Amino acid sequence: MTTQATIVGAGLGGLTLARILHLRGVPVVIYEAEPSAQARTQGGQLDIHEQDGQVALKEAGLFDEFRAIIHQGGEALRVLDRHGTLLFAQPDHGSGGRPEVLRGDLRRILIESLPPDTIHWGKKLIGVAALGEGRHQLAFSDGSTVTTSLLVGADGAWSKVRPLLSDATPAYTGTTFVETYLYDADRRHPAAAEAVGGGALFAFAPGQGIFAHREAGSVLHAYFALYRPLEWIADIDFANANAATARIAAEFEGWAPALTALITDSETAPNPRMIYALPDGHRWDRTPGVTLLGDAAHLTAPNGEGANLAMFDGAELAKAIAASPDDVEAALAAYEAALFPRSEAAAAGANQILTLCLDDRAPLGLVDFFRGTPQEST
Repeated sequence: MTTQATIVGAGLGGLTLARILHLRGVPVVIYEAEPSAQARTQGGQLDIHEQDGQVALKEAGLFDEFRAIIHQGGEALRVLDRHGTLLFAQPDHGSGGRPEVLRGDLRRILIESLPPDTIHWGKKLIGVAALGEGRHQLAFSDGSTVTTSLLVGADGAWSKVRPLLSDATPAYTGTTFVETYLYDADRRHPAAAEAVGGGALFAFAPGQGIFAHREAGSVLHAYFALYRPLEWIADIDFANANAATARIAAEFEGWAPALTALITDSETAPNPRMIYALPDGHRWDRTPGVTLLGDAAHLTAPNGEGANLAMFDGAELAKAIAASPDDVEAALAAYEAALFPRSEAAAAGANQILTLCLDDRAPLGLVDFFRGTPQEST
């Protein structure tokens, strides 16, 4: 009899795994802490790559649905210096190599592709106990428990499943992103809208910078990156939006007003997002009946790869399980043998991008990267 897969977490990776298992006839259930699919907003845009995210969506039979939610023009990018001088520009050629979609739209089409009873909402995992012979008991905050012989931790950076496999915990990278939004930007914030352009903006100087995206509906979604210790961030009263905005804006004194407008004119309170990562090359010994995917397995600094890798993990794990439905250990061993080198390479790439954005040469190293210029060795 085929073992039912129990997934903790209804993010993109867990949903992709569930969708492909469903297509392959493998029983699956997801337990998700959020009370519903609409409980919170799902973040901004994602660029979905041909070599991993799009491969996963094709395996899931959802490629046409994915193409219908693409933000046309979103593959364009611009690199500016702190004075607003354009250093590099790449138009959206419509190649489809890295099209942009809203995370919430992508999650929606995955959820809608599953039978309604697949996801159990409002099930916050508070503990997992190993019962032996690859079986585990999950305990939820509502007092309920379930037992499974095939457990997948798709529950993100602070995974409750990971301790079954690894003692590793995410560590602060030294960088914090402060998130802001401008709405109806072409009419209300034309200078900022022009600076961002039609797709992605990268504006950097040593130790600080701005990532921004143009989203559908003339929305500008920005992150102000600062290389600062946690103590410095903790000293900012983010509950006082005006004071926090002024404090962050002061760090960008002397930058072009069209760039600093992305925080000074923000129509949402500045939202700090401290960047954590698991150790490079994170891996674990084969542990019966359980594995991880996505950020639970290989959390890195954001570089556009996280969602793609999570979905690809889900697709690869689903194929491994479907290929050995009566031999869970063979499936998990095959999956992990490919997962570990893949995620180690991704971590190295993420570290490289973050360094290019914030090191002493910024933004010139990033320009070289986009142009394909060989990087100087250090």
